[in-house]
Amino acid sequence: MNPISVLVVEDHPFQQVYLQNLFSELGDFDLQFAQEGSAALDCLKKRDYDLVLTDLLMPGMDGIQFIQGLAASGSRPALAIMSVASRRMLTSASLAARNLGVKVIGLISKPVKLAALRNLTDQLGSLRQADLPLPGPQIDHQTISHALESGELRAWFQPKKSLANGRIVAAEALVRWIHPEHGLLLPGVFLPTLKAFDLEECLLWHILKQAIAAQNQWCSQGYAIPVSINLPTHLLNSPDLADRILAFVLEHHGVPAMICFELMECSMPEDISNFYAGACRLRMKGFGLSQDDFGQGYSSYMNLVSTPFTELKIDRALVHGCTANEELTQALTSIVALGRQLGLTVVAEGVETAQELALLRRINCTQVQGFLISHAVSSSEFQQLLTQDGPALVD
Repeated sequence: MNPISVLVVEDHPFQQVYLQNLFSELGDFDLQFAQEGSAALDCLKKRDYDLVLTDLLMPGMDGIQFIQGLAASGSRPALAIMSVASRRMLTSASLAARNLGVKVIGLISKPVKLAALRNLTDQLGSLRQADLPLPGPQIDHQTISHALESGELRAWFQPKKSLANGRIVAAEALVRWIHPEHGLLLPGVFLPTLKAFDLEECLLWHILKQAIAAQNQWCSQGYAIPVSINLPTHLLNSPDLADRILAFVLEHHGVPAMICFELMECSMPEDISNFYAGACRLRMKGFGLSQDDFGQGYSSYMNLVSTPFTELKIDRALVHGCTANEELTQALTSIVALGRQLGLTVVAEGVETAQELALLRRINCTQVQGFLISHAVSSSEFQQLLTQDGPALVD
């Protein structure tokens, strides 16, 4: 495999030499320098790079203008941003890049440390492996419809743990495709096709049915576990959706109070009144309601206090790296406090380190989920997690 190619956009000669020395300590890299943004864009026209490492504060074309030009160029290297500017400035620049479709893999405060560059190069190695072509299914309407009808699309469950007692107290149902040829497929492989063929409501019924069946099985062992299910908000355009969901749940011997719908921001109803009406009617039927991915997208404090939510779910973007970022810590503290004051269950998703867990416990978050706790597993494996967790909490 060829050496990793890196384009460094840095105007200061001393910094160029310093970075070159750091990279040389890490191994063999195809390293090239550009003194400012327009020169870097010229380099990108001539060849591809695995990584672009750019400063923000540069004369002429600044780093933000360069990022905009990078996004418009059609070139798709990974991007890392370095600067003496504040962490908030780095975060804002990364959001600008991500929303332009650029893959940002690092934010580095100057002076650049060897460990920060090592983290970048490790990520690049993983990305190159992930980009190797893998055999996958050809998904058309007939294929995805068959997967739904045959039960190949299954609900797997990621546990939510209480920070008060350390026990599994709830679960989120996440779809997995158990493909007869390709094995376990994650949602990113097939959800875009499913959405394109307008099959999201069909998926809702399949996941809901499987979630109720799993709950009943766990209950037979003495465990009462509420389950959260993702609900694309555009489905609230249907004025009778809440009625149909209630009838379906009761038909399959489910309990509305044990099911929480996470309102997703991947889409919005045609009329915002449909969102509020649908949310109200689901709560009136006895279902729980979660503000999903709070902290990104269109979620807002006004929406939070104006909708009858029972749960606030903090987006992983606010959790990841919170222990190393004081501003993220302050934001998390404020959000958790607000959620608790509103009487909501506050769930932090994407918890991956013991340090993040300790911080969330310290600021009084209610529940956590993430790879540190467990990835999503089948209903039978979830039962094993419950058994390992301790004796049943219900009679």
